[in-house]
Amino acid sequence: MNEEVDVLLSNPYLATLAFFAVAVVALVIFLTVFEMVTKYDDWAEIKKGNLAVAMATGGKIFGICNLFRFAILNNDTMIHSLIWAGYGFLLLLVAYFIFEFLTPFFKIDEEIKNGNRAVGFLSLIISVSLSYVVGACVT
Repeated sequence: MNEEVDVLLSNPYLATLAFFAVAVVALVIFLTVFEMVTKYDDWAEIKKGNLAVAMATGGKIFGICNLFRFAILNNDTMIHSLIWAGYGFLLLLVAYFIFEFLTPFFKIDEEIKNGNRAVGFLSLIISVSLSYVVGACVT
């Protein structure tokens, strides 16, 4: 079975399609996890025009996809890429909780839900920046 998959993935078009499909599915799963840990409904807030939530969510999307970029570039197999991207996602999730912990003067989720664009932008920058740090460590 692995040999057959390897033969299919030796075709660059099929490999691209396979990595794309896996990354999209993982992105949906990872965003669902982020949705569960935030204290607001991301998509309902975005639908209402909450730019702070859109920035924070956009940062998460970029960060997750950037992790996949590094994982795909630095690994030979689909499973290794998925493992590294998953590990990177866990680190981004930890960073989310650290960000909340390090700001005891206000609640990050409440500020973002209330439309505080400065906090939403900072959340975006943290997600993007840390995805580069984690990505540089992917082997």
